[in-house]
Amino acid sequence: MDFSSLSLAELKAGYRFAEQENMYICIHCDLRFQIGQIFSIDDHFYDAEHAVAKHIEAEHSGNFELLLHSTTKYNTLTDVQKRLLSLFYSGKSDRDIAKELGLSDSTVRHQKFTFREKAKQAKLYLALYEQAFEKKNADENEIVPIHNSATMVDERYVTTEKERTRILNTSFESLSPLKLKEFSPKAKKQIIILARIAEEFEAGKKYSEREVTELLKNIYSDHVALRRSLVDYGFLDRTSKGDAYWLK
Repeated sequence: MDFSSLSLAELKAGYRFAEQENMYICIHCDLRFQIGQIFSIDDHFYDAEHAVAKHIEAEHSGNFELLLHSTTKYNTLTDVQKRLLSLFYSGKSDRDIAKELGLSDSTVRHQKFTFREKAKQAKLYLALYEQAFEKKNADENEIVPIHNSATMVDERYVTTEKERTRILNTSFESLSPLKLKEFSPKAKKQIIILARIAEEFEAGKKYSEREVTELLKNIYSDHVALRRSLVDYGFLDRTSKGDAYWLK
């Protein structure tokens, strides 16, 4: 899941509501819980929203640690900051945390103060950003979100929605079924093309090399170049032997 597309409430909950499908979806494994169904977990029965919350606790050991140690490029916390946040989340007292880390009580309190101030700065920045961009820019001028596992992020990833539409229309013979006309040598175009191809893979599913080859051959003749680029740009991950692939 691309964390950048989620709201703050969804990130904190660990799941999102897909209105069109009328279901709750775990943001970590894409497991879906249809509204109207009853789900049995540990001999108890839950509706869809309570079930996805129970699922996150049971299968992922909670949402907090998953977010804290996520490999997204947006997680810029140091190892020390992650350790402190984990201890604060545990509910331990400042004194107990200080003893565990070999720090003074005042140092721990100062770190807590620093986290709070950064949160206030982030809140103000978000409010300003939404007013400056999200309310006024035309849709075609919005920047295409960068996928969560992108590698080597630089100006190649800066593409507007208008540019994205143009690249897709000129690069593909058909979008349904997906048929690629030309795999551009330009990295900026490749990223847009690969992002569209990655949508053909099912989240949470592992594919054999043969399955990946068959899927990509139906899209473009040079399936080897597509497969290599999907891995290089962080859309797909694979085992060290290359015998299994999955959406990263």
